[in-house]
Amino acid sequence: MKILAASALASIQDSGRLGYRSMGVGRNGAMDSWSLQAGNALIKNELNEPAIEISLGNLTIEFEEDVSFCLTGALYEAYLDDKRIPCYWRINAKANQTLKLVRPLQGMYTYLCVHGGFDIEPVLESTSTNTKAGFGGFEGRYLKADDTLNVKVASHLPVIGVARLTPTQMIRVIKSSEYECFTAASQEAFETQAWKLQTNSNRMGYRLAGESALEFAEPVEMSSHGVDIGMIQVPPQGQPIVLMADGQTTGGYPKIATVINADIGMMAQIRFGKACQFTLVGLEQALHEQQKRHHYIKQIKEYADEN
Repeated sequence: MKILAASALASIQDSGRLGYRSMGVGRNGAMDSWSLQAGNALIKNELNEPAIEISLGNLTIEFEEDVSFCLTGALYEAYLDDKRIPCYWRINAKANQTLKLVRPLQGMYTYLCVHGGFDIEPVLESTSTNTKAGFGGFEGRYLKADDTLNVKVASHLPVIGVARLTPTQMIRVIKSSEYECFTAASQEAFETQAWKLQTNSNRMGYRLAGESALEFAEPVEMSSHGVDIGMIQVPPQGQPIVLMADGQTTGGYPKIATVINADIGMMAQIRFGKACQFTLVGLEQALHEQQKRHHYIKQIKEYADEN
């Protein structure tokens, strides 16, 4: 398939590059891995098959072969030639047809999955794009006009659709190692007030702003230490940063909480200028919610395999 136009930020992503953080190599991968897995399950792929992750803006693609594909994650206004197509449905495109993604109507990140997957060479056991270091994905960068991606197999699958997870701005978190370092008022404000996503957020971190800044009970000095996706750091100004898929491997800011694995995708789909709210849960509930997400993917896979 050929990229005809790209004003959106679009890159090749899979579930991420695991096992290299001790060497300073970040995980990268899909911002919303549950939506990526849902798309791959629907299209009869392995769950970790690379897809095109699209964030905001327009993307126009010409298919050079018959392809079965689907769009998951953010709900995009999308057309195959001049026909409006739905998200979370298997769609069949013929050679020379054009797919146009106009704009996201809800959410931030959409995943274009094709049956059989894209022919992308893994780097450090992952096809995910690391734009900062310039490797992985398609030449280690975002896609642009005139790029051509090879699809492994031509395909034509039965057309079926599935339900998406219900979006929510209530993000569940567990207490992190420095939670008790914050004042009681800040601990309460962390859960009770709305946190608006700032426009200087990106795949590295989501910067949030609330009416009341978070304050420490006493000065906290920390050495740089290992960090990972979902951890919520609090810089001196008291406005939290949620580490996302391209987040650094080490950091020195205190951490008040961590977004549970089940809700990372929901966090990723919050739009600039929109607000979320955090609610504390225990480890047992966090694991239970993760199992519910796995069950959702399993249901899609079983239904797709039968059709």
